[in-house]
Amino acid sequence: MYREDIIQRNNWQQKMEAIGFDFHSIDGKYWEESACYCFSVEEIDMVEEVTAELHQMCLEAIQYIITNKRYKDLAIPDLFKKYIEQSWLKQEPSVYGRFDLSYDGFNPPKLLEYNADTPTSLIEASIAQWFWLEEAKPEMDQFNSIHEKLIDRWKKILSQGWIREPLYFSCVDECQEDYSTVEYLRDTASQAGIVTSKIFIEDIGWDALKKVFVDLEEKPIHSIFKLYPWEWMIQEEFGKYI
Repeated sequence: MYREDIIQRNNWQQKMEAIGFDFHSIDGKYWEESACYCFSVEEIDMVEEVTAELHQMCLEAIQYIITNKRYKDLAIPDLFKKYIEQSWLKQEPSVYGRFDLSYDGFNPPKLLEYNADTPTSLIEASIAQWFWLEEAKPEMDQFNSIHEKLIDRWKKILSQGWIREPLYFSCVDECQEDYSTVEYLRDTASQAGIVTSKIFIEDIGWDALKKVFVDLEEKPIHSIFKLYPWEWMIQEEFGKYI
């Protein structure tokens, strides 16, 4: 692995905005394309293998927490213990997560964080990097099949009967990064043949009579993807109805 200094593309901001990456300059400077990292095929294979192993270790940690009732250690309220156990036993599906790894090019990667609840950086890692490569490094390849794998994942979840359409997509209002990420995910779900809709977290209602969450038109929400932390939701007024 080595770091290579390169020349930024002309009008890269407009090119990013054209693919829906509107927050490329959030907090002053966010997206960086004056340098890139080059990996060998062997290094890529190793990172993929290690990532799969880390994911399996995280699943084993969940089983350990449930088996040994370690909810208090994670500040999980008693109200949600049964819900967590039911979800785990039913093997309810996840869509994607983001690993943050530390890698020096010599030693095996180390896990810094596994964000499997509210992972962003999706547009950047998927389509933004891909379009960048086509223009900046057309002779090279990259280990990047995120877009195709997301579509395949949605198809599988739909075929297994987990989704009752429309599938809603939600995040907080007035957060461009979250909104763009959720809209991109919604697009991949649509490409998988799923009927979708969108609603901001703040606009989700609760029908006390029917005991169901509803959208702004009072239509019941049966299936939803939310880019919103569980630890916030379980502390809020309507969290107890989940």
